[in-house]
Amino acid sequence: MSILRRLAAYGKPKRSQRLFERAQQVIPGGVNSPVRAFKAVGGIPRFIHSGRGAEIKDVDGRIYVDYVMSWGPLLFGHAPRAQLREINDAVQHGTSFGAPTELEIKMAERVHKLMPNIELVRFTSSGTEATMSAIRVARAATKRGKIIKFAGCYHGHADAFLVQAGSGALTLGVPTSPGVPASVAAQTLTADYNDMRSVEQLAEANLDQIAAVIVEPVVGNMGLIPPHKGFLEGVRTICDRHGILLIFDEVISGFRMGPGGAQGALGIKPDLTCLGKIIGGGLPVGAYGGRKDLMELVAPVGPVYQAGTLSGNPIAMTAGLWALNQINTKIYKDLERLGALLEAGLLDAAKDARVPLQINRVGSLLTPFFAPGPVVDYRTALQADTKAYARFFQALLGRGVYAPPSQFEAWFLSTAHSEKHIDRTISAARKAFTEV
Repeated sequence: MSILRRLAAYGKPKRSQRLFERAQQVIPGGVNSPVRAFKAVGGIPRFIHSGRGAEIKDVDGRIYVDYVMSWGPLLFGHAPRAQLREINDAVQHGTSFGAPTELEIKMAERVHKLMPNIELVRFTSSGTEATMSAIRVARAATKRGKIIKFAGCYHGHADAFLVQAGSGALTLGVPTSPGVPASVAAQTLTADYNDMRSVEQLAEANLDQIAAVIVEPVVGNMGLIPPHKGFLEGVRTICDRHGILLIFDEVISGFRMGPGGAQGALGIKPDLTCLGKIIGGGLPVGAYGGRKDLMELVAPVGPVYQAGTLSGNPIAMTAGLWALNQINTKIYKDLERLGALLEAGLLDAAKDARVPLQINRVGSLLTPFFAPGPVVDYRTALQADTKAYARFFQALLGRGVYAPPSQFEAWFLSTAHSEKHIDRTISAARKAFTEV
């Protein structure tokens, strides 16, 4: 049965459609983050009513196995009952004070224990705030203005990062953004991920001008792309040679690859680290931290200003602390097993359907690329067949699997996913590949 016939039989998402039409009257594009609009895959975005465990239910009553998982924060699935109890208890005491609480200390201590390279940490309300602030600290510390980022990597929507950006900017074909002054863009140099030589060339051509290299150690925003062996170690060496600070953007990989994030798993020490997603346990939290001498530049200790009305608020700290307190080595072994099952099943189903498919996976993160060969950087990611992915997405959606509505995003597994969820997904994929 064709996609259109099957969807017609299943019924249109009438309530989602009505809500989307209503939303577009008061919200730009009807959504509060671009990729939610389904522009890359077509159709009507599903408005979600509720989530529990590994599944979500939309306003039309359809239930899906969820691989978006709020774009990564939900390591333990939707609405864990124990976490909800703690959040509810915290709410009874107040939602925000604009004054310090003991919860912030406990959270900072837990972050430091899991990531010892973070000697001091400052909490924010988003990953974008964290990366923006880390760059400011790096510029103050080095008294230099330029930064190096990598093509296709996404570090939030601050002006300095919207140069050959990934994530939603890549999905919508807008690698740069109007509204970013040319003078700001000129301070951002772009290297090629997994190409150490491109970093060295920029460093040599801009001697004593580069404050920091910022990198997703495991890229999650042009689809999942792991680092080549020796690449990040080489970048660390280049930074040391030229007096450049190394910033790891672990908003996605932090506490996702293991208890110590990518830096712990790979054994590489950045000067500064940016965190988000899992650190908030599903609520808005970001953080940046690192070497004590660098973080003591931040006000009120030092002159680098950064503040936030809701930073470290007790509800977000409660949710995040609960999540970080659940972390142990066993959950990552279980997630690795589930990730391997999903990867193998998708590859097997694609092979049977004679569909060319590349899968990049690191633990509980993966991306299936409809690409002719290995995807190792921005250039090869752009070779992926986005129309094929859109057809695959719609075919999965019609069979109860909610994948990321973009070829250039990672799929996220959680501890709430089970082998039954994987089996359902592979079964749906087998049929979906025949419609690609």
